[in-house]
Amino acid sequence: MKLLVCGGAGFIGSNFVRIRVAGGDEVVVLDKLTYAGREENLKGVEHTFVHGAIEDPSKVAEAMDGVDAVVNFAAETHVDRSIADPMAFVRTHGEGTYILLEAARERKLRYVQVSTDEVYGSIAEGSFTEESPLAPSSPYSATKAGADLLVGSYFDTFGLETLICRGSNNYGPNQYPEKLIPLMVLNALHGDKLPVYGDGLNVRNWLFVEDFARGIGHVLEHGVAGEVYNVGGPDEETNITVVKRIVAAVGGSEDELISYVTDRPGHDRRYSLGSEKVRALGWEAQVRFAEGLDRTVAWYRDNAWWWEPIRSGDYREYYERQYGTKLG
Repeated sequence: MKLLVCGGAGFIGSNFVRIRVAGGDEVVVLDKLTYAGREENLKGVEHTFVHGAIEDPSKVAEAMDGVDAVVNFAAETHVDRSIADPMAFVRTHGEGTYILLEAARERKLRYVQVSTDEVYGSIAEGSFTEESPLAPSSPYSATKAGADLLVGSYFDTFGLETLICRGSNNYGPNQYPEKLIPLMVLNALHGDKLPVYGDGLNVRNWLFVEDFARGIGHVLEHGVAGEVYNVGGPDEETNITVVKRIVAAVGGSEDELISYVTDRPGHDRRYSLGSEKVRALGWEAQVRFAEGLDRTVAWYRDNAWWWEPIRSGDYREYYERQYGTKLG
């Protein structure tokens, strides 16, 4: 296929592009290269690049020319940033998704929306299914839920071949270090404090990024139009357990490195996705959390060329505002 991958220079999008190109697809990437969208993520991967936002109809038309399907990863992704600047999330997830859907409808393309488990909110026990009600609790998850509903309406109203993939917490190489795992890995490698929100007992369902990328591709090829597919990870861990594993992996001291900080507003306690529906299509997660975390720590340890420009730039100011302390 010839695919348009929106947000293909981001963390999950670039891993998806790499896998699809290796499998023989031709890929066009549309990305506006915000702080977390980086051309370095596509280093060595053959693709056509269009620099622009999904909110820009002219750039969308340029990038969508001649493609067979659209996969939309383009998003503002960090809950903390959505609390500080909700409008950016409304613009990208709301207006941007609308622009893409209209362009795909005009061309009668297959369309995959990449979403998140956070649209369901928190669950004390058990796992969310695709029929679970949406109960988002942050501007990030609320705008993602709104985009999902808009996508579904284009199937019901216009007959557009839409699909939605909701993933659990992704981790792996190339993830921008505002998210838990890369933040903690890089801080631990530098001897900086590891800021843990609240009591650290929030539970996450962890999914290695390559497994999610393969799941999205599987839904693209085999999913039933109009359906939602949960793509969950094989393991659940509390945040503090993850942080302690990272400290052990780099040979640090928990007492010296771990620092508990004020919890963020609206912090969901537990996420868990049931993946029976996508597994029935033939997808299975291949990487367990212990293996994936070891691979992730090793990648950051060995690829300073990727993260050094981040830790020496605007990220340092963001980190100080967010956590009230400077990076060493």
